[in-house]
Amino acid sequence: MFVEDKNNDIEKDINEVPTEEAAAEEAAVEETPVEEAAAEEAAVEETPAEEAAAEEAAVEETPVGEAAAEETNPEVALRFDFIIGKKLGMTRVFDDVGNNLPVTVIEAGPCPIVQVKSNDKEGYSSLQLGFIKQKKPKKPLLGHFKRSKVQNCTKILKEFRCEKVDNTFLGKEVKVDSFNEGDFVSVTGISKGKGFAGHMKRHNFGGGRASHGKNSVMRKAGSVGAGTWPGRVWKGTRMAGRMGGDNVTVDNLKVIKIDIDNNLLFVKGAIPGASKSIVYIQK
Repeated sequence: MFVEDKNNDIEKDINEVPTEEAAAEEAAVEETPVEEAAAEEAAVEETPAEEAAAEEAAVEETPVGEAAAEETNPEVALRFDFIIGKKLGMTRVFDDVGNNLPVTVIEAGPCPIVQVKSNDKEGYSSLQLGFIKQKKPKKPLLGHFKRSKVQNCTKILKEFRCEKVDNTFLGKEVKVDSFNEGDFVSVTGISKGKGFAGHMKRHNFGGGRASHGKNSVMRKAGSVGAGTWPGRVWKGTRMAGRMGGDNVTVDNLKVIKIDIDNNLLFVKGAIPGASKSIVYIQK
């Protein structure tokens, strides 16, 4: 009996040991994947959240920094559809194909904004630009420029109608970079004065006949009206007189080239006025 009981106890011990070890191994196997999976899920959940937070912070910080840079940069160029310039002369340029293009060279700007007019105060909105420094300005002109925060007085002042105006424009400059190559502009200037000219040169009359018994009528103006009625010369009748010196506008001139460093505008074709005369350019 004692021997049998001893053998039974040994068999129980042998059977119990593997069972406990197997249970421990199974528990370890079950715990390890669960913990690893939980850790991985936590890492996966935390990583996108952190990345998203970092990206949002970067997205939020970038515009603020750019906006601050724009606010702190006072040299932001204003772009308008008009500018004042000075005619320098004519030359020619060649395009990519090799075509010869006659162009007029204009020194355009920089033009400080001297005055801002609004609908509320003046009844219309416009901007007053200045051009060419004046050496010895009068006191009233000095006060006008002092209010506009422009250091140097200018010889030329010109108003241009503008829909969107703001008092913050005062003192800032309109430069040639307001225009682009390929734009079509209208140039206004005072034409060259020709002095007193006859009707043939001034109005392109043909004159009288040079044959068939006609004498000294080749460059005559001819009749200027009836006799009894109206008994006078109609106002506006084309006759000899002072020619040139008129305010002339030429439309649809193409911008061929722009030199931003030297404030030069190259416009295809001729514009009114002599060299070094002032012209007004508008899109």
